[in-house]
Parts: sequence; C-alpha cells; structure tokens
Amino acid sequence: MDLLSSGVIFIKRVLIVDDALFIRNALKMMLENNGFEVAGLAENGVEGINKYQSLKPDIVTMDITMPVMDGIQALREIVKLDPNATVIMVSAMGQESAVRESVIAGAKSFIVKPFKEEQVIRTLVKF
Repeated sequence: MDLLSSGVIFIKRVLIVDDALFIRNALKMMLENNGFEVAGLAENGVEGINKYQSLKPDIVTMDITMPVMDGIQALREIVKLDPNATVIMVSAMGQESAVRESVIAGAKSFIVKPFKEEQVIRTLVKF
C-alpha cells in the first residue's frame, strides 16, 4: 500500500535546544499549534546531544549562543553521530559569521531572532 495515497500523515518530531526558557516555550507552542510534536527540550549543547541520541527527533532547532556548549559545537557532534541530521540553527541578528559557520558544519537552515511563527513554520515544513 502506498502511504502517501493512504492519507497517512507523518508528524515531524522536533527537539528544541535553547538556553532561554522563554524561547523554548515560544517555539514549543508555535510548533504544537502547527501540527509538530515536540519530542524534547534542552537548555545547552551537551543536553541537546544527549537528547538527540535518546529521542531521535526528525528536526532539531539549535540556538547558537548557549552556556556549557554552544550550538555550533553541538551541531558538529550531532552531525558526527548522524550525518543526515536535520539541524536548523536559531541565531540573533548580527551573527552572520556564526550562521555561515553553522551551514558549513552541516546545518540545513537557520531562523533569525526575533522570529515570527509564520517564519518558523515555513522553515520547518521544508524538512
């Protein structure tokens, strides 16, 4: 049976990695309101890597600037574990060089803060 014609819809599972509770909660609400499942939340890169391994999400949103381990280091580690990982970086305005470094390290896309719900969803539905 062809799954596409059967009406089966695959819900994407997302891991949100950001040190700011407000951002984690905002992204969680936006994603859940638009049919995504939030598989987990992490507040730094180390926690993000551990949760990636245990939860195996379809997509990761990764803040760039975090304590303990920044998002670019965490991205590199996740890509080592899973070269096909879909990691979308979340950056503040003015972090263009970090965004470029992230794309070179394997990020699939990026979202710039402050973000709007429409922008976040439009980026994630591509994956």
